[in-house]
Amino acid sequence: MDSLFNLAAFAIVFVPIVYWFVARLVQSRFPQLRGKRICLLIAHPDDEAMFFSPTVLGLTRPETGNHVKILCLSTGNADGLGETRRKELVKSGMLLGLRSEDDIFVLDNQYNLEPTSTSPHDRRDFPDSMTTKWDHQKISILLCSAVAPNLARQRANPDAAPTSSIDVLVTFDNSGVSSHPNHISLYHGARTFISALVEGKSEFPCPVDLYTLTSVNFFRKYSSIGDALTTLLLWAIGPKNDKGGHPKSLLLMNTLFGEGASRGTACKAMTDAHKSQMVWFRYGWIFLSRYMMINELRLEHLERASK
Repeated sequence: MDSLFNLAAFAIVFVPIVYWFVARLVQSRFPQLRGKRICLLIAHPDDEAMFFSPTVLGLTRPETGNHVKILCLSTGNADGLGETRRKELVKSGMLLGLRSEDDIFVLDNQYNLEPTSTSPHDRRDFPDSMTTKWDHQKISILLCSAVAPNLARQRANPDAAPTSSIDVLVTFDNSGVSSHPNHISLYHGARTFISALVEGKSEFPCPVDLYTLTSVNFFRKYSSIGDALTTLLLWAIGPKNDKGGHPKSLLLMNTLFGEGASRGTACKAMTDAHKSQMVWFRYGWIFLSRYMMINELRLEHLERASK
């Protein structure tokens, strides 16, 4: 019994120290995005805090020079709290380091990217539902409208390079972390959007890099900071850069303590901002999920069709 107690006490002290060292190493030595215009594409208010807080906190650090925006395709109105949750997302985004409330876009019947239009971009296209897959073509069309409004004109001109108002798009991978069909739909919609950007433009570089959040198995998912070494080792043996010099993988970790510690900020983004969502099991997620502490983003590779 004493040996088990001593082992537990050792782990309680040792694991946070190892995590602190790894997180500081990652923050100072690993590839980072700098000076980029970045859009985080999410499905519901609280996705940015529950799944992407290490990403948002890492990419909005002032020294990176990035400009991060959030585009959320629903108000999360399944329980009739859509307007409340929209306001909570704005508060959370500001806590996580976004520059302005104007950098947070939430789609619903009252609030569109183009509020004065008759627009097809209302939440009926993207219902908050555990059983509904969203149309990836509609997601792509929405992204084109939002960040590549000149695409049609550029397609008509064979000498025109594709352009976009963002450099990087970040969203879920094809497992959606929690297998939520709305999350998975974002992945397919984002890939469709990237393909649309470079359709018939094989001689030009794609103006937008697509990074997706790596899903992990159940045990890693709920191992919190205990997954740090596993993540680090897997990152170390993986590919580093593509032919264009873009990082193939980005590792972002919230720090536990010390100057600029971000763990507490990530927790506040849930407990202080998303109060309507703080039922009992959310506290379990906050303390056990590695996504509140660690994000690994993978650069998506898309096959390009020639003209």
